Amino acid sequence: MFQKEYLHPNQGFSQVVIIETDETKTLHISGQIGEGNDLESQTIATFKNLETLLKECNSSFQDVVKMNTYIVNFNPEVDLPIFRKVQKVFLGVENYPASTLVGVSVLGNRNWLIEIEATAVIDKKAI
Repeated sequence: MFQKEYLHPNQGFSQVVIIETDETKTLHISGQIGEGNDLESQTIATFKNLETLLKECNSSFQDVVKMNTYIVNFNPEVDLPIFRKVQKVFLGVENYPASTLVGVSVLGNRNWLIEIEATAVIDKKAI
């Protein structure tokens, strides 16, 4: 048995779907974006948006087990160091989640350069 809760539902999706059992709470966080004029500023804003949603669910990046990242017109030599630098600020240097990074031609808005979705699992016994 599990309970399902929707956090900040919008037209057609929720920012977070929370699946709760007796032992765990799993957060499925929709793709987050950030504002800014370049990849670095948008990446920082995107991680801050993820952090805000995690905190709202009494969670943190320590609970994130999977991240999917989408970067527009991805150039590994230029964009990957930018992404990793910002990621390190928010996630530290140990216990990284499973991760996928995909280069895409466009996201849901032509001004967006990056979108990150995440899954976090919280052990309710540890709370």
